[in-house]
Amino acid sequence: MEKLENKGKKVKKPNRLAGEASTYLKQHALNPVDWFPWGEEALQKARLEEKPILLSVGYAACHWCHVMEHESFEDDETAEIMNQGFVNIKVDREERTDIDEIYMKAVQVMTGHGGWPMTVFLTPELKPFFGGTYFPPVERHGMPSFKRVLKQVLVAWQNNREDLAASAEELTEHLRLMDRVKSAENSLTDHLKVGDDYLNYGTISSALEKLLRNFDSTYGGFGGAPKFPHSFAIELCMRAQDRVSQVQDSRKRECLTLVEKTLDGMAIGGIHDQIGGGFARYSVDRKWLIPHFEKMLYDNALLARTYLDGYQLKGNRFWLHTAERILSFVDRELGTELGGFYSSLDADSEGEEGKFYVFTREELKAILGERDGLWFADLMGVSESGNFEHGTSVLHFQKPPQMLAKERDMKYEDFMQRVIELGDKVLAEREKRVRPGRDEKVLTSWNALMFSAFIQAYQVTGKAEYRRRVEKGMRFMLEHLLVQDKTGKRLLRVYGSKLPGYLDDYGAVIQALLDMASIDADEVWLKTAVELADSVLALFADTEEGGFYYTAKDHETLIVRPRSHFDGSVPSGTSSTCMAFLRLAKLTNLSRFAQAADDVLKLYGPNLTRLSDQFANLICCLDFKLSQPKEIAVVLPAKERKADEELLLALYKNYSPSKVVAVKRDGVQSELDLFKGREAKGGTTIFVCQNFTCQAPIADAKALAEEMKNW
Repeated sequence: MEKLENKGKKVKKPNRLAGEASTYLKQHALNPVDWFPWGEEALQKARLEEKPILLSVGYAACHWCHVMEHESFEDDETAEIMNQGFVNIKVDREERTDIDEIYMKAVQVMTGHGGWPMTVFLTPELKPFFGGTYFPPVERHGMPSFKRVLKQVLVAWQNNREDLAASAEELTEHLRLMDRVKSAENSLTDHLKVGDDYLNYGTISSALEKLLRNFDSTYGGFGGAPKFPHSFAIELCMRAQDRVSQVQDSRKRECLTLVEKTLDGMAIGGIHDQIGGGFARYSVDRKWLIPHFEKMLYDNALLARTYLDGYQLKGNRFWLHTAERILSFVDRELGTELGGFYSSLDADSEGEEGKFYVFTREELKAILGERDGLWFADLMGVSESGNFEHGTSVLHFQKPPQMLAKERDMKYEDFMQRVIELGDKVLAEREKRVRPGRDEKVLTSWNALMFSAFIQAYQVTGKAEYRRRVEKGMRFMLEHLLVQDKTGKRLLRVYGSKLPGYLDDYGAVIQALLDMASIDADEVWLKTAVELADSVLALFADTEEGGFYYTAKDHETLIVRPRSHFDGSVPSGTSSTCMAFLRLAKLTNLSRFAQAADDVLKLYGPNLTRLSDQFANLICCLDFKLSQPKEIAVVLPAKERKADEELLLALYKNYSPSKVVAVKRDGVQSELDLFKGREAKGGTTIFVCQNFTCQAPIADAKALAEEMKNW
């Protein structure tokens, strides 16, 4: 894969990955490994030559993926073993989540854990027989070297192929069984009847008990190190604490404590970029102090919404500031010209993790001057010895800013203004450093999550720039990520590719469309949401086992047709689609969507109690269903006026997650039952309904505020 040029200097020759769109695949384009992208060329070669497949899966921002590439995939001796013995396939897990979903389960079964980089050895029929995550170049910490693993797999393939094939077949059958929700003994009808018994507040109460038992009451969050944000668990606590009649007062106080401690703990910690905004993927310690520095679009979309919800619930201005800084970071560093968002930023720059983000006291004094530099350094926990590598420090508040302002006898607004002004000066200097790499994939589901965050920010703040930004993004999505074929409206997985969308793409996009329909009167949002929901029913529904598959029925055939059960760092395809259908049914009164959502909740009913930490977002769906959501029709006058927008935004002044809102302009015909007979009464008019029975129209802010007291 290399050639000699210019006085004997070795020049690296690109491999097949150089022509791929994925940033992650391109990162391996100069490896001496004879990499293939996933596709028929590689799979046919494995079958014809009867070679095992070495499947390597990772993503662009993955620190240990970079480490393994440098240690092993750039090594000529290792590459020679790989090229001689294997058909080597490199996969971007964010593009081909279906492949990652299948083989990650296989690795977890084989090893008891998972993660990336992931290395799995397959038969030419794509059945896994051995795998793991990171392998070092030399044996250490009880882990075998990668070269030793390669050689042992080849020996086993040559000498014990029949045994490996039998083992691979057994594991593949186990993977098929793992994706079933109901037991083989029960019919779907019987299973749904059993599941119905779990659709009550007792299930939610049980889930809260488990979350509270795992709550870190000192630093917030759940469990010890490493510590992830777990947005859905926080959201569930915010939702459920409000059910006073179903949840005792002591539980409500505990839930609010969990929310406050966790949102404060994350926002003041090093996991939160204190000068640039945005959150890293997780903290390597219990205190949220030292992050794993990669920044993902999905984390920031979900956390922006969580902090906005927290602000609506408690009025904490620091949480609003945190949410707005997230959006500022995303637009500045991940925004595209067309309106979408890139996927992530690497943890590394100049070959070192976190180098872009950390500072010393001397650096801060040089940037800000002696007095301001020391004030800012003390405020941000930057000591002489540092809290990170080489005497550097990750910036973090010692306490919530409200407390720090009080200790300094300053008004909170004045204190934060000074922090922001000094932080912006430090940020300007940081921008001169070598930046971390950026993964410039535009993923449909992640973009939809971020569009929903911008819509909520507009609802909460009324700032026109958020509305302008999200409308640009939503128009981009309609134009570039949505396609029409003989089966109906379809989504793509990635902008600029032909990869078909997965279930989570549909769930997230339908919800973003419903969010847009709650602030904008263009009928395209609701119309497209219904069309995509019908595509989900036609393409993803499992009529035998119930629920939904992760891939469409005309998707590439793999060894297992995967599902998306569990809520992790992103909502599962199942829970995202369930919430989309619940909301859509409440707006449209179309029973097919309500029935599909109910069936999902019944199908997973027993799991909601047994595995509540893994189904937190699906339990939020259950809470939405049980709360008897308000249906709100907003009729804007035919001619647009600023005052009319103000009454619409008044709907979002308090925390009321269990409502659905649709907007139309007076005089425009709508097919929605919700709008039948609804007209503007001189200005913006709001109709609050439940089960499509509406109260008297509301046309002024005072009457609306009085009505919202009961929400």
